[in-house]
Amino acid sequence: MQRPRIAPLDPPYAPELAEELSRFMPPGIPPLRLFRTLAHNPRVLRKFRLGSLLDRGSLEKRDREIVILRTCARCGSEYEWGVHVAVFAARCGLTQAEVAASLRPGTEDTLWSPRDRVLLRLADELHDFATISQALWFELSRFFRADQLIELLVLAGFYHTVSFVTNALQIELEDAAPRFG
Repeated sequence: MQRPRIAPLDPPYAPELAEELSRFMPPGIPPLRLFRTLAHNPRVLRKFRLGSLLDRGSLEKRDREIVILRTCARCGSEYEWGVHVAVFAARCGLTQAEVAASLRPGTEDTLWSPRDRVLLRLADELHDFATISQALWFELSRFFRADQLIELLVLAGFYHTVSFVTNALQIELEDAAPRFG
């Protein structure tokens, strides 16, 4: 692992920054390295938190996590993929086999349901082409409403951004987070 390009801030934090960082994590859990790195720019940190789609949205948690894991895997963001595996995957009903399959190319693995497969294809097509084919859009529309389709697109875009940041800043992997290999 390379050294981070910008080291995460360490406590003690200025009061305003401490308050903002406390909004990212449950009480008693220290902020992740990503958040402490973004804290070098408090405005960006705040906008990042406000742009997050981990709240109660229109998507099922499992659907959201499939898109996040596949997007991070395709972008090579071992940091963010690992954080989501550690914190959310099991809670959302993803099996260890599905988590491992999120790293593999293709969507024909029989462990995925038809709904899961269209989510994987969405992440793949957006990553490869920055758009969705008409055929995939038709399939997605069979499973998801208009508000959900919009959220899926924004979710994939947000996690491209997160992947760009974690990769470009070479943020050190979290100790408890799984690795790609």
